[in-house]
Amino acid sequence: MMGGHHAASGAAVWVAVTSTTPIAFGWYPVSEIGVMTGALVCAGAALLPDADHHNGTIAHSLPPVSEGVTKLVSSLSGGHRNGTHSLLGIAVFTAIAWVMGMVSIRTEAFGDVLVGPGIMAVLLIAFALRALKLTGGRRWWTWTISVTLGAAVAVFAPEEWYWMPFCVGLGCAAHIVGDMLTTRGVPLLWPLKFRSPTWVRRYRWMPFDDVWRDGGNLSVPILGDAGSWREWVFMTPVSAYAILGVGWAMLDQMGYDTLSVWNSAVATIGAWAAG
Repeated sequence: MMGGHHAASGAAVWVAVTSTTPIAFGWYPVSEIGVMTGALVCAGAALLPDADHHNGTIAHSLPPVSEGVTKLVSSLSGGHRNGTHSLLGIAVFTAIAWVMGMVSIRTEAFGDVLVGPGIMAVLLIAFALRALKLTGGRRWWTWTISVTLGAAVAVFAPEEWYWMPFCVGLGCAAHIVGDMLTTRGVPLLWPLKFRSPTWVRRYRWMPFDDVWRDGGNLSVPILGDAGSWREWVFMTPVSAYAILGVGWAMLDQMGYDTLSVWNSAVATIGAWAAG
C-alpha cells in the first residue's frame, strides 16, 4: 500500500476507535482534542513499519539523520517488509512509545511537561503531513506545524498523551493490515517464517498460493498490487471518513451542536427514503 494511503488508514482507524460520534465505534474514547491530534499522530504511526525502507516517507523526512535511521532499522529487522511488518514489530514500536511516555520534565510555570510523547508527536505528525501532502512539500512548513502542535499539547494539555502507546500500536497495526491486503503480504510471525508446503507451491491455481506466499508471507490480496486502482477505490471513502471524523471533532470543540444536525439529516433522509 502507498504511503499516503497508509497514513489515511491510520487516521481513519483512530477516528473509528476513539470518537464517540454516531459514525464511530467509540471503543477507546478520547476528547475532541485527542481525536483531532491523535488522527495525525496515528497517521504518522501508520508509516512507522516502513522505517525499514531506504526510499520511504520516513527516510526523506529529515535527511541525513532519517536516512541513517532507516538503514539501521532495516539491518536490525532483516530488510524491508520483514521485522517491522510483524506482530513483534507492533509490540516493539508500542513499547518505545510507552517508554517515551515516561520522559518528562518539571517546570515551575507548567508543572510536569511530557517531553517524550511531545517529541514522538512532532515526528509522527511530520511524517503524516509529508505523506498526506498537506504542506505542499515545504519541509520547513511541515516541521513548523508539527513542532507547534506537539509543543502546545505537551505544555497545555499533557494529560492528552496517555493514549500515545495505544495510538502508535494502532497505527502500526493499520499499516500491517493494509500491506496484508496487497499481493506481497507480510511476515506476520517474524522472525519465524513458515514457507508454504510444496503442494501449495506446485498447484498455483489454488487460492492458498495467494494467501500463503512462497517466502512465508501471509496475504489476503483483495487490493492487488500496491498502488492499484482497487487500492484507490478502497481508500477514497476511507480517507473521506477520516476527514469527516476530524471535522466533526473540530466542530464539537468549537461548540457546534453537530449531533443535532446529524440527527436532523438522518431523519430527513429516512423520511425521503420512506417516500
